[in-house]
Amino acid sequence: MIHIRSAKPTDADAVWEIFHEVVLRGDTYAYAPETERDEAVEIWMKRPAAAYVAEIEGRIQGTYFIKANQPGLGAHVCNCGYMVASGARGKGIATAMCGHSRQEARRLGFLAMQYNLVVSTNTGAVRLWQKLGFSIVGTLEKAFRHRDLGLVDAYVMYRWLGER
Repeated sequence: MIHIRSAKPTDADAVWEIFHEVVLRGDTYAYAPETERDEAVEIWMKRPAAAYVAEIEGRIQGTYFIKANQPGLGAHVCNCGYMVASGARGKGIATAMCGHSRQEARRLGFLAMQYNLVVSTNTGAVRLWQKLGFSIVGTLEKAFRHRDLGLVDAYVMYRWLGER
């Protein structure tokens, strides 16, 4: 069973392990592969409005953050980032975190969710977000420098959550 909870400072090492593994691959996130631990913890756990971890049998296997996508007049739209440990893929963690993030977004007062840079070659994520109600609202030509494929397109994906 997947248990999702707010991240605590003591989760930083586990979050760092997942962040480092995902970013090092250079195929889904724009963060520099050489991002160091303290910067990663700042980016993922401290700057956002909230950060969460997903556990299976007490072991952290995934993490996500939520924050306003823009300040001021755009602050009703949130942005989230999700990462799952490679050994835990295919267990429904990303699906569970997305569902949890929609609930948290509403609880925090957000009216919509926007993903700013979904790498087009990350077909599993694109399919999942579409299955969960997100639409591709824009294509950013050659906006991502994929480690193996070079310049590839990225998508902006969006989902309206409705009035509160």
